[in-house]
Amino acid sequence: MTPDFLVTHSGGFHADELLSSVVLSQLFPQARVVRSRAPEWITPGTDRIIYDVGGAYDADAQIFDHHQRGAPLREDGQPYSSFGLIWKHYGRDYLAARSLPAEHVETIHAALDASFVLPIDLLDNGAMSPAVAGPLAVLTLPILLETLKPVFDEPDPEALELAFHAALGIARSFLEAKIAGSAAKLRAEDIVLQAVTEAGENRVLELPMGMPFRSAVMKSGADHLLFVVHPRDKDWCLTGIRRADEGFELRADLPAAWAGLTNADLEAACGVEGASFCHNGRFIAAARTRQAALAMAELAVSEAADTIQG
Repeated sequence: MTPDFLVTHSGGFHADELLSSVVLSQLFPQARVVRSRAPEWITPGTDRIIYDVGGAYDADAQIFDHHQRGAPLREDGQPYSSFGLIWKHYGRDYLAARSLPAEHVETIHAALDASFVLPIDLLDNGAMSPAVAGPLAVLTLPILLETLKPVFDEPDPEALELAFHAALGIARSFLEAKIAGSAAKLRAEDIVLQAVTEAGENRVLELPMGMPFRSAVMKSGADHLLFVVHPRDKDWCLTGIRRADEGFELRADLPAAWAGLTNADLEAACGVEGASFCHNGRFIAAARTRQAALAMAELAVSEAADTIQG
C-alpha cells in the first residue's frame, strides 16, 4: 500500500510526530502530510497512514496512536510514542532507503531505538522528565523542537502550520545526522580493529585518520593500549583513551610537564622537535609531523608505565 496521505494531529506539535513524519515522508515522498483531528481524516483507510492520533494501534490498518487505554508497550513494559511505533514498523525500510549497507541496517536500527527513539518515547509519555538532564533540560531535542511553536497570541492563522514544517526540517537534520554518525561508527570499527591487530603489543594505536575508536578498542579487548595517534588536516594528533563511556578518566594522561604548552615551550619540555600543542587537561596533544607525534606518544607511554609501576 502506497499512501496518499500521512495523517497526524493538528494543534501543537511534539518530537514524536515530527520524527515520525520525517521517517514516513522519506519513504512516501508523494504523500501529503495532513494535520487534523477531524473524524474523516483520522479514520483508517487504504489511502493513508495515521499516527499520534486516532485512538488505536493497528499496524494492518496503518494507524499508530499511543494515547488510548491499552496503549502498546515494549517487551520490557516501557511505553511507545508514535515515533517508537513508526520506527518499529518502518525504521528498517527508512534506513535501507538511506542507502546503508544491508548488513548494518539491523544494528543501526537497534542502536537508534535504544539511544534516540526510546528517550523520546519516554518523554512524550511522561515516563521520564526532561529534568533528568539537569540544567541542560532546555537543550534536549524534544524541548528545542517544541520551542519552535508560535507564541500563544500569534495572529497569523497559518503560523502553527508553518512552524510545524519548519520544525520538520530541523527534526530531519537531527535524525539524519544521528544515523550518519552511527553508520560512520560501524565503518570505523573495521578500520580500528585492523589497526589494533597491526599494533600487536604496542601501547600506541596508529590510525589512518581521525575516527571513532573507543568502542572498537573495547570490543577488541586491547586493554594494553594507552594512546592513539592519527593525522589531521595539517598536523598529527595524539589523544588518550577514555576508560568508560561515562566520565573523562583516561587509561593514561599525557605528561603533566606538557600541560598547556605550545610550540617552542612544548618542544623544550618534551625534547621532541615538531611538538606543537598539549591541552591543559592532558587528554590531547598535537605535532607537526608523524614522527614527532609518535615520539611524543612513546614518551607518554614511558611516563605512564613509570607511574603505574610506582
